[in-house]
Amino acid sequence: MRRREFIMLAAGAAAYPFGASAQGHVRRIGALAGGKASDPESQASYQKLRQRLGELGWEQGRNIQIDYRWWAGDPNLADAQAAELVEMRPDVLLAISTPSVEALRRRAPSLPIVFAVVADPVGAGFVQSLGKPGGNITGFTTFEPEMAGKWLQLLKQAAPEMRRVAAVFNPRTAPMILMPSVEAVIPAVQLQLVPAPAHDAAELEQAISRFAEQPHGGLLIFPDAFPIVHRRLILDLAATHRLPGMYPFPFFVTEGGLMSYGVSIPHLVGRAADYVDRVLRGARPTDLPVQQPNEFQFLLNLKTANALGLSLPPTLVAQADRIIE
Repeated sequence: MRRREFIMLAAGAAAYPFGASAQGHVRRIGALAGGKASDPESQASYQKLRQRLGELGWEQGRNIQIDYRWWAGDPNLADAQAAELVEMRPDVLLAISTPSVEALRRRAPSLPIVFAVVADPVGAGFVQSLGKPGGNITGFTTFEPEMAGKWLQLLKQAAPEMRRVAAVFNPRTAPMILMPSVEAVIPAVQLQLVPAPAHDAAELEQAISRFAEQPHGGLLIFPDAFPIVHRRLILDLAATHRLPGMYPFPFFVTEGGLMSYGVSIPHLVGRAADYVDRVLRGARPTDLPVQQPNEFQFLLNLKTANALGLSLPPTLVAQADRIIE
């Protein structure tokens, strides 16, 4: 090759991030999430992924192609969507939620997978340990197990007359690592724990309505794609039956829920984009330690509290990072 040709080729390669060829080879990212494509929160996560990757030098349509799929809280659809993504031969997979990781690794046991919004990657068998994942999967966890106890303590402060709490979850998809933490704090908060499993909207409505037949109840919504997809139904039932509730993500509260303590899903997806970038540049998931949340937010909806007839203690209100009025 002539020297002039070599210089021109090298200059062309410099226009692309490391890992993209001088011919402009487009790298492919397959992303699988549990929400609905039409949900503004789902779109917020997608846009956060694109934004952060853009900041890192990856632009959709120029040097990356992001194929994003949502399984709308239906684990059966998750498997079909995972198969579709894997057939596109991506360079890296992004799995948002535990069922997304499970579906993708079944279809692609050796492709690099970066996850977000996963509660217990060690218990689920995705990684050997947080510090040393030991395989082709790594990412960002969502909750510390002991957080579930914190949820109940905050809810009890808001509704001291509460005597019973329904743990609302989908048995197929919810991170059950949180249940021992809930059970452990039950004696301290002096509550009766009532499991309220539901696989679909009809079961969800039946479980909450049946629980509400007895007084002094409250709701604890487990973090999962299922309640996210059905959050309007949950919030409407909570309002109808006057049930104070603790929710896992901030948008439940901005849409009418009483309180939440947890992480922002778009924030986590943005952090996961950093690992996607590093994998595209040659890093191996086994060398990228699993990271835990670095930001929790406590939200209170005072309008909802008033509608429920609750007089929130000033000490509780003072703890809130954000108040909806």
